[in-house]
Amino acid sequence: MLQFRNRPPMVTVQQRGAGSEQNWQRAERPDRAPTDRFGQFVALQQEVTGMGRTRDRYRILRPLMTAGAALALAVTGLVTISIAAPSAGAVTKSVVTDAGQTGSAPNYIFPMMGLTHFGVNNIDYFQYYMYRPLYWFGSHKSITLNKRLSLATPPKFSNGDKTITITLKKYRWSDTEPVSATDVLFFMNLWHQDPTDYAAYFPGPGLPTGVKSIKVTSPTTITFTMKTSMNPHWFLYNELSTITPFPLAWTRTSLTAAPGSAGCFKAPFTTTTAKGSNAAKCKAVYGFLSEQAGFNPTNPKQTIDAFPTYATSQIWSVVDGPWKLTSFTPTVGFVMVPNPKYSGPNKPKIKKYVDKAYTTTQAMFNALASGTLDVGHLGDTELSAPAKKAGRPGVLPVPGPNPSRLSTYNLEPDPTWAITYIPYNFNSTGDTGNAGPIFRQLYFRQAMQHLIDQTLIVERLVKGYGMPNYGVIPDAVKSAFLTKTSYKNPYPYSVSAAKALLKGHGWKVVPGGVDTCEKPGTGAGHCGKGIKKGARLDFTVVYSTQPTLNKTITDTFKSSWSQAGIRVNLSSGTFNTVYGEATPCPKGCKWEINDWGGWLFSPDIYPSGTELLVKGAASNSGSWATKTSTELIARTLTGKTTLAKFANWEEKHLPYIFENSGVRLFEVHKGLKGVAPMDPLLTLTPATFHWS
Repeated sequence: MLQFRNRPPMVTVQQRGAGSEQNWQRAERPDRAPTDRFGQFVALQQEVTGMGRTRDRYRILRPLMTAGAALALAVTGLVTISIAAPSAGAVTKSVVTDAGQTGSAPNYIFPMMGLTHFGVNNIDYFQYYMYRPLYWFGSHKSITLNKRLSLATPPKFSNGDKTITITLKKYRWSDTEPVSATDVLFFMNLWHQDPTDYAAYFPGPGLPTGVKSIKVTSPTTITFTMKTSMNPHWFLYNELSTITPFPLAWTRTSLTAAPGSAGCFKAPFTTTTAKGSNAAKCKAVYGFLSEQAGFNPTNPKQTIDAFPTYATSQIWSVVDGPWKLTSFTPTVGFVMVPNPKYSGPNKPKIKKYVDKAYTTTQAMFNALASGTLDVGHLGDTELSAPAKKAGRPGVLPVPGPNPSRLSTYNLEPDPTWAITYIPYNFNSTGDTGNAGPIFRQLYFRQAMQHLIDQTLIVERLVKGYGMPNYGVIPDAVKSAFLTKTSYKNPYPYSVSAAKALLKGHGWKVVPGGVDTCEKPGTGAGHCGKGIKKGARLDFTVVYSTQPTLNKTITDTFKSSWSQAGIRVNLSSGTFNTVYGEATPCPKGCKWEINDWGGWLFSPDIYPSGTELLVKGAASNSGSWATKTSTELIARTLTGKTTLAKFANWEEKHLPYIFENSGVRLFEVHKGLKGVAPMDPLLTLTPATFHWS
């Protein structure tokens, strides 16, 4: 799953449980025993399906990611590049100039990253251009497997869905080496040396800890044998989708070493870290590649100025995608040119692809109006007219007229395969130690949700370009995963309902002020376990400053919550700062509620909640998990169980504050073809762009 690096600029568009404190436990640091956690998960699955032991023997899976400070890579002293753009009104036949997400330019090139860098800006809008995933998903309005753009044919399942055989197509790296089954093993070996290094990990029966063995049976064939049966749809759409083959040229521990010298690409697939073992070699390779990208896994706070080397590196210049990087600066943008050795479909039709960085949507709008951008998107303040029809659950908005200054562009709405939410930190030590215990109370989360008027926000604040979002399954794109309840709001806007919930659980409600707990303790009519007498409903919400509409929406939430005596103090920061601070902290940390935007289900297309809602998942920011939530997710992974029960339960138990999802509004020059219709997975394919 992939976090949005901000609310997609036309209002937002990358899941948790019960109100009983008995389902919650503080976690020790558990990042050294993935096999034991796998056993716990499988045992729980066996229990769920009636295959084994008593329920009370098993604990909730614990968070693997330790609390870590956001990594802020220094950008001072970088080489500034000059990006030539088309002159105003001109149609440049050989160049396309695009704009990425406002305020969140790419800042990581290595396609194996932790939560801090696991964003659309780095993956969909940067890495995918150069390094192709094993399986490609999405094609215009679809989220399904794209067989044509995938590096391998669809996987074959056998042996009771425990054995998965993958056959690669004939692709080549830019150094002429074939893209082979060994490249897939190399990726898996790197991931296996420490599963928590990659934000796509969750402690369950999938990759990499659920693998029994991996065998390369030919240069183009690789076979995975799993420890338990897999749900084929989930395994393809959520696990195999996260694999990116790595080239032989990356198997080294220094720039002077020969490609392949480190040996990590070889069998066996193992976690044994004894000196000289394959896993030990892989650990050294992972550390080297991470540092080449600008991140030291053994010292996350270290500043490494790697950006100036991205375009010239002998590591990152070996690509199998249609593009090669020629210049890069996060504050300015990047330039790519066609990879002359690219062997796949959709060979580039333009000579240069320019991606420019903008800190505000107003600056991007001015660039569009002046004709110096060929593709961009509108922010909330740049729309001159509302949608003809506002979006509603399951129904996209009907676009209104384009701003008059953009008459040379087509307005292209892009519904996204995403949800928008604000995570609580269920292990928060804020509010004098009361924040975490308060957030664990279902009644409190229900009161908070009752005070979110999504319909009003869509109609008034985002001019109809959005849709209410009530749960963990995206409803902006039609899919078989949606249920009848997906379009119904279980907690409609009601100040009186919110007040009643708080009063009924021992709180003195002071509208416009701050509620206090009068009846601490558990049981009916009491505040709940761990909440002290006199505890206050007084929290800090940190929100992203991009786009500017975030402040307006967050101010609206603050005003609404205050009607029931819930005081919210607002603090703002850049997206990278806000997102980077909201990391899982199993032993507790101060952040309380962080609002950065939402979650795009890519590269984990199947919205089963594994990366977001399983305790111990690398992207479970708020450390949410309950026994019921874990059981329901487990049922969807190893059998043929649908997502219905899981989705319905999560919608009612509110792992997050759910808010309206949005529709990105792209502006595409009328002379530029091959861009629309837009991909709901937010993956652009500049190789298809061409001028008419």
